[in-house]
Amino acid sequence: MAGKIYITGDCHGNYTRLNTENFPEQREMDKEDYVIICGDAALTWDVSKENDYWLKWLTNKPFTTLFIDGNHENYDLLYLYPVEKWHGGNVHRITDSIFHLMRGQVFEIAGKTFFTFGGAQSHDIEGGILETTDPNYREKQKWMKDRGIPFRVNHLTWWSDEMPTEEEFAEGIKNMEKCGWEVDYIVTHCCATSTQAELGKEGYEPDNLTDYLEGIKGLCNFKKWFFGHYHDNQNVNAKEILLYEQMIRIH
Repeated sequence: MAGKIYITGDCHGNYTRLNTENFPEQREMDKEDYVIICGDAALTWDVSKENDYWLKWLTNKPFTTLFIDGNHENYDLLYLYPVEKWHGGNVHRITDSIFHLMRGQVFEIAGKTFFTFGGAQSHDIEGGILETTDPNYREKQKWMKDRGIPFRVNHLTWWSDEMPTEEEFAEGIKNMEKCGWEVDYIVTHCCATSTQAELGKEGYEPDNLTDYLEGIKGLCNFKKWFFGHYHDNQNVNAKEILLYEQMIRIH
């Protein structure tokens, strides 16, 4: 029967969990069945033969791939794709069967409603954000690499778009109001502030996105909330589930 939905966490360009050996359930799936990635899919990371290969590989899978954005996405490339209305919400159509579920949208997929909100604040930037236009860029890059200090490079490995705009926050509120603050599932990359505290992981601080999601958590009636970002698999509580490499069926 069509309409099956599986969900998983960050891929960072590694899609081996979706091959037939690791995910044999796909033999019984078609394009009306879905796999959702909770951010950091990196499906539009660069313009390369390797990236093209994986896009074609996923497109040729029997299922449809859906993803939200994380904090390891090339937003310059992602935002070049056309915006379309799909299953009630706005998406970027990457291919005919790969869709980016945009922030603050409500979708109806296989008879279930989903609120989606991608993005997260990067924490692996102790060395800061380097600019390629800086005359000392190479020296700074080598200095931090030699010392194992994590850093990112603006518009190469980091984009300020990882954090939402006020317009995106407002879009989420507007669409939640339209559906009466009730959905079956919430899919985000990071999580609400109180949930993040419950995880107890070092290096993650509250920010305006986790605080926004805290507000959503307090107002919305939902069955389950799935998120990635924290590189672990954990049932945080009865309703909130952190996913990394695990794949679970939700419908």
